[in-house]
Amino acid sequence: MTQQSPDQQQLAQQLFSQQFERTAELVCHAPGRVNLIGDHTDYNDGFVLPAAINYGTTIAASKREDSIVKVYAHDCDEQTNEFNLNEVLFDQQMMWSNYVKGTLLALMEKYPDIKGANLVVTGNVPQGAGLSSSASFEIAILKTFAELYQLDLDGIRAALMGQRAENEFVGCNCGIMDQLISAMGQKSHAMLLDCKDLSFEDAPIPDDLALFIVNSNVKRGLVDSAYNLRREQCEQVAQFFGKSALREVTMEQLNDAKEQIEPELFKRARHVISENARAVATLTALKNNDIASISVAMKESHNSLRDDFEVTTKEMDGLVEIIDGVVGVNGGVRMTGGGFGGCVVALVPRALVTKLTDVVNNDYPQQFGLKPSIYLCTATQGAFR
Repeated sequence: MTQQSPDQQQLAQQLFSQQFERTAELVCHAPGRVNLIGDHTDYNDGFVLPAAINYGTTIAASKREDSIVKVYAHDCDEQTNEFNLNEVLFDQQMMWSNYVKGTLLALMEKYPDIKGANLVVTGNVPQGAGLSSSASFEIAILKTFAELYQLDLDGIRAALMGQRAENEFVGCNCGIMDQLISAMGQKSHAMLLDCKDLSFEDAPIPDDLALFIVNSNVKRGLVDSAYNLRREQCEQVAQFFGKSALREVTMEQLNDAKEQIEPELFKRARHVISENARAVATLTALKNNDIASISVAMKESHNSLRDDFEVTTKEMDGLVEIIDGVVGVNGGVRMTGGGFGGCVVALVPRALVTKLTDVVNNDYPQQFGLKPSIYLCTATQGAFR
């Protein structure tokens, strides 16, 4: 079971007692995640290197005898949504409820006989920051129902269900990474995940490095045209080569065909192919405690996301420069997530955390007029691990 702070667990139980005037049968938790390297590679059947983090979604729950699911979402304006499992409809008003509905629809394909539940949901993953609040929500729902109804659900199958909910019901073409790391992360480790066959390998994060995450507080939304357009562009290049995904295309093949591919599409593909190589190299660097190589790979990743994939913002680029100015070759920094705002992630020597916090809190508002949100994270356990 994933670590959850006693505060979150206690809050969920308290809220459940208030909402339903009884004690919750159980409390489940699923973590958010940060991706150390490997962005926009997951839906190209490529490699990613995320870590589950000690921010997540906590659900207090009890079974019902009927097919009604009643959900109180504490962090979504304290809204309550109620629906019948036999008649699940998309809700335009309460968009958050669609994550619950889509996830349970996917679950019922395998377990059609589950009954309803009373749920209280609370979370501390910053929404819209690129730390995967939605996947954390989906995996927490699946863990909750697996526990309530004693289902033989494993983490990989749960991840696929969460992804299907987001792709087919919510309408965001996300890859598998977010759900799988939330389900299967290992404490104090990052995970190199092969998104083609869902095999993964854990690599220890050196003890003297902290996960330093800064939200640029540039507002963003993933269910939008820019993300889906990037995905279509990648698919176009894969089709050009007669391949199922860019994972199957080498850099040599791409360079040889440069004259025949539209320049913008060429750049998109170059990012994905080079990013796959960086993710694999970073796994090795982590195992060898080779911080200098990690530093180079993260810098190259950010530059590629900025120049070839064009998903950064001037604020994110500025944050990376500010952090790099303090950390240099002793750690690494890059944007993380879908882009167009959200967070940057840095691996930072613990001895530099205080200084870095001061510099970011001072320089970022001065340069961009925005206040940063800093999250000092540890790599934590997945819900199904």
